[in-house]
Amino acid sequence: MSSLEAVWVQPYDRPGAAVVTGVFDILHVGHVRYLGAVADRGRPLVVGVEDDPRVRAWKGPTRPLNPSAERAEVLAALRFVTGVFIVTGPPEAHGPEDYIDLLAPMHPGALAHTAGDPHAGARAAAAAILGAECWEMNAIPGRSTTRIVNAAGKP
Repeated sequence: MSSLEAVWVQPYDRPGAAVVTGVFDILHVGHVRYLGAVADRGRPLVVGVEDDPRVRAWKGPTRPLNPSAERAEVLAALRFVTGVFIVTGPPEAHGPEDYIDLLAPMHPGALAHTAGDPHAGARAAAAAILGAECWEMNAIPGRSTTRIVNAAGKP
């Protein structure tokens, strides 16, 4: 049994969706273009939002700026997003077996991630075991929440 759980905000229970997981702290044009490109591949798009304790452990005590429930609500409002869930569990649970256990009940058709994602290997391994396609999408250059936060802190 996985230590990760999906808490559904906008349920979607049909097989074959493209699944993306991430923080999505300050929704910006890079997120919208990335998610839109995944949706443009023709599968329903289901987005997993990492919960606040996981984000704090990975990015530091000042993150996330927005709580997971609000991040999920904003993502659910995007017209091309079909389902949204919050990923809950210990921060160290990010290996292939964790994603397999989390995503297996969803029967995904594809798992998508950005090029350079530190968990890309785990996601690719999970996709292979789940029988899903693995889509590595290009990141949108110069667009990231960390860049926005850092720029806001400068005069």
